[in-house]
Amino acid sequence: MEKPYTGGCACGAIRYSILGEPLFSNHCQCRDCQRESGSGHGSYATFARAGVTLTGDARHWDMVADSGKVKTRGFCTQCGVAVYMTFAAQPDVFTIRAASLDEPARYRPQAVTFAARGHEWDPLDPGLVKFEGMPPG
Repeated sequence: MEKPYTGGCACGAIRYSILGEPLFSNHCQCRDCQRESGSGHGSYATFARAGVTLTGDARHWDMVADSGKVKTRGFCTQCGVAVYMTFAAQPDVFTIRAASLDEPARYRPQAVTFAARGHEWDPLDPGLVKFEGMPPG
């Protein structure tokens, strides 16, 4: 049996366990992710929603992406840490922040999204595929 991806917020009030491998893993350099992370990018792994078990009470914040579609960020009401994102246009996926993993070394980024908004002071792996915005498809 495969080992689930587990993780949660800093205080442990929100926990997740995810069966299956990520569908996509990326560093995102859009301004929303920069603001939320407090750095030059956010790092994420996206999974099929069917494999996700989520416990704890999260507060949700809806925002409109550059695409005009709504994305919802879930964060802990106790420690304030952002843990996951869901997307109204893609209800079958669940995205976690890579740093929320119990074993962050399992995170393997595949690409950089919104590279056009990256900053010189936040260099990322030059070997990663870079997309000016979101990748097609």
